[in-house]
Amino acid sequence: MKQTIAKQRWLRLIPIAFITYSLAYLDRANYGFGAAAGLAKDLHITPGTSSLLGSLFFLGYFFFQVPGASYAEKKSAKKLIFWSLILWGGLASATGLITNIKLLFVIRFALGVVESAVMPAMLVFLSHWFTKAERSRANTFLILGNPATVLWMSIVSGYLLNSVGWRWMFIIEGLPAVIWAFIWWKLVDDKPKEAKWLTEEEKRDFEQQLEKEQEGLKAVKNYGEAFKSKPVILLSAQYFLWSIGVYGFVMWLPSIIKAAPNMDIVTTGWLSSVPYILAVVLMLAASYFSDKTLNRSGFVWPFLFIGAVAFYASYAIGTNHFWISFILLVIAGGAMYAPYGPFFAIIPEILPRNVAGGAMALINSMGALGSFVGSYIVGYLNGATGGFGASYIFMAGSLFLSALLTVWAVKAAKKESNRKSSGVKVTA
Repeated sequence: MKQTIAKQRWLRLIPIAFITYSLAYLDRANYGFGAAAGLAKDLHITPGTSSLLGSLFFLGYFFFQVPGASYAEKKSAKKLIFWSLILWGGLASATGLITNIKLLFVIRFALGVVESAVMPAMLVFLSHWFTKAERSRANTFLILGNPATVLWMSIVSGYLLNSVGWRWMFIIEGLPAVIWAFIWWKLVDDKPKEAKWLTEEEKRDFEQQLEKEQEGLKAVKNYGEAFKSKPVILLSAQYFLWSIGVYGFVMWLPSIIKAAPNMDIVTTGWLSSVPYILAVVLMLAASYFSDKTLNRSGFVWPFLFIGAVAFYASYAIGTNHFWISFILLVIAGGAMYAPYGPFFAIIPEILPRNVAGGAMALINSMGALGSFVGSYIVGYLNGATGGFGASYIFMAGSLFLSALLTVWAVKAAKKESNRKSSGVKVTA
């Protein structure tokens, strides 16, 4: 029976979670392609303003993470994500209709606000449906929507831009989210006890299994107490620095590639997809072995360190050797994405359910702030220096520091766990 439940959950819920997050990522990441293909020119946007517009999404994304997680935990992740899908799809399509840069500022910020609830709500949702030994893989299949989307979006957007221009690209790519909202509403349930496709015995047994995992965790009264926890503070700082590297990379990779000699927009799209192929492979491998060993930090910090080294090596080689530099960027991109599943499995293993969602939201909000800083400063450095070397060093340094903070944070969690005699094992 347990095998049947496991199979049903993976086959039913994981594809839905993947598609939902994939659509969210599509509508936030295609701005980089639009900017590279005429949006900036048509609306007379300077490089500095374009950087601000690209990063403004993350400022809106920063402010509403914790309220979203709280609503998802206490009320309904299903309802929150339903309305978010409709609103962000509409806003994404509206980007293709604007002629006023002031409206573009409003849309980019509002898009961030609407999408801010998705990641914490989905993590809360998955924590209700998957056990500790499954959670890293479940998180990974969710977040695979990130690199997998950029992979196919890079190709599709390149062809759409070439065929119908940047306006129709935004309009066309925003519509699927609105349609998917109604499919999401029909297919998901917030918790196992609400699922009609499970028997009463299956529901009871699975809920008992989840409750048993909570027994080893000391109660934490509220979000305020959880947010003061040393591991949460360190992981927030770590994710801030990590996100600087990731989103500086995502937002500006098309522009970096397009700057190469004789590079057209379709070829740029194909080349921009390559790092995400490696990312998918590494994410699946890291999450699988992390769940098998219940080792989290050992599958986080080494990848971030490799990403930092690859970024710096790409800078050191320089633009005169484009293909070697590009291969190193592929390695950096893949390594940056690999640890997401193990990383987001850490918090539910060190904090009880009533505050774990809020803690993950706080960490993710700091990641959003890092994304804002990363996408803006990388764009600024590219414009100010007339090249990409300074931004490579900036991203490399951020990833290196995030690797160090990962080790520190998980060791702090282990010490705290031992001190409280919670019995929770987190391998540092």
